[in-house]
Amino acid sequence: MEHLSDEALMSQVAKGNLEVLGHLFQRYHQKIYNYCLLMIRDEEISKDITQDVFFKILKHRATFKNTRFSPWIYTIARNLCSDHYQSQKKTKKYLTDLTYLESLGDESESLGSENRLRAALDLLATDDKELIIMSKYQKMKYKEIAEITGSTVTAAKTKTHRAMMKLRTHYFKNTQSI
Repeated sequence: MEHLSDEALMSQVAKGNLEVLGHLFQRYHQKIYNYCLLMIRDEEISKDITQDVFFKILKHRATFKNTRFSPWIYTIARNLCSDHYQSQKKTKKYLTDLTYLESLGDESESLGSENRLRAALDLLATDDKELIIMSKYQKMKYKEIAEITGSTVTAAKTKTHRAMMKLRTHYFKNTQSI
């Protein structure tokens, strides 16, 4: 089973061979968890969303139509992260996080460059943040990003470049206030 492609494994899952899902889980659970963690910034919620991704794969296995598996699973993860953001937006949980990020000025002296980078990443719009996470952290090709986001490869490149420019702006604002 280890030599089979993701698509071949998922085709077997779609046909009812549910034991094969374990191989896909082994290949993707850490990647999906890391993606969710970077997007959500909460370990427990990221674990829950990762579990939900594989539950949705199992539940909707018949909808897999021999497309590429990686963009398909990341689209599921992206949608679940988006659902989480929408529910949090209603409860306004992130207002305290934004207040914290705005107050980094005095405290940023003690922050390392990684913490400043994370703070700058959190200041980005969700769409920009996910583009950077997919391209730089998850090391996805622009073709995969385009498939996941429903855009062209050229648009994915352009949007990712613009998101990186915004990230640099936020990062250096935090650095200059040190």
